[in-house]
Amino acid sequence: MTSIKEILPNAFQIIKKFDLCDNCLGRLFSKPLGSSSNKLLGKKIRRNLKISSVKCYVCKNLLSNLTPYLKLMLESCSKYEYSSILVGAIIKPSIIDRDDYIRSKYKLRGIESVKTDITKELAKQFIRKTKKKLDYLDPEITFTINFKDESCYIRSKSISLQGSYNKTQRGFPQKQKSCVNCFGKGCMICNFHGITEFDSVEGKISYYLFSKFGGTITKFTWMGGEDKSSLVLGSGRPFFVKIQNPLKRRPYLSKKINLDSVSISNCKIISELPKKFPHFTSLIKLQIHAQNEIDSKTLRKLKEILKKSVVVYEKSGKRSEKVVSNLKYKITSKRSFTLTIRAEGGFPIKRFVASDNVSPGVSQILNTPCSCTQFDFYDIELE
Repeated sequence: MTSIKEILPNAFQIIKKFDLCDNCLGRLFSKPLGSSSNKLLGKKIRRNLKISSVKCYVCKNLLSNLTPYLKLMLESCSKYEYSSILVGAIIKPSIIDRDDYIRSKYKLRGIESVKTDITKELAKQFIRKTKKKLDYLDPEITFTINFKDESCYIRSKSISLQGSYNKTQRGFPQKQKSCVNCFGKGCMICNFHGITEFDSVEGKISYYLFSKFGGTITKFTWMGGEDKSSLVLGSGRPFFVKIQNPLKRRPYLSKKINLDSVSISNCKIISELPKKFPHFTSLIKLQIHAQNEIDSKTLRKLKEILKKSVVVYEKSGKRSEKVVSNLKYKITSKRSFTLTIRAEGGFPIKRFVASDNVSPGVSQILNTPCSCTQFDFYDIELE
């Protein structure tokens, strides 16, 4: 390893022409000397050379005056729960240019940039103050200090959850309409939630999660969907959700959460969303109205044809297949009946009844136009 005596001539040539602070001076030689502290190494070099410093040519003494920025970081994260951090920075181009000029002029290769030194020093001071840990790969909080306008931007790592919901009242949809001002991106009008109302399944769950975690936008992945008038019963419809920029990370979540006509069960934090979402089947009860009268003989034919049948349909120009099984029926009037089926996720329920590019379909088999007036989910099972 290189000794300090070996680098002194080069250090003298640099510091004779460019006034440098201890941090910037030490940083230029920390790699060959294997030093863990740029500041201490800079002091040691300066003592050997017996040269004092007035104002650093590279950072303009920024590295000696980081306290205001540390205070800014502490204030910015006061409402957040976190255990690990990472610090980034936006600094004036002139600082970077002066640093690059010295490193190029004296052929100092493979050493840290002044920007890296600034972020490392800030992180070190912050950790010393808060007892948190530094995490370069997956921090819970990321700070970006803007030295141009002396501001601090903070980003909290998203939290992913999974759960199931039941819907026991008709009349409101699964998905929430986006804010008309920002189209779901988040703005001041919608309090950065991307939605302004909470009158859907998505809205009610989001409102609850915001109350527990804080945060800005929720991004849902649903295991299927239903109509505004549909009920979701049984064990509920599974869902996955990601909360962006949460304040709290580990709030208590009840096993059963009642939100008026929507309830959530088994809602829990998961490490990440599945890369491939699970296959699922749904037990669905359909209310069907036929244009002509129907009888038990006709419906027995329907049951026979659809028994463990593969329903083929087109979606966005692509051919898809879904398995239908466990079919049961019940006549409710001369032109109406209920049909209970178990179908694979993504099954086109209304198109199946109307036989709209779906084969075999109910209208096609019964040889009379039919429409699905309502459908409910009695069970949704992940496989």
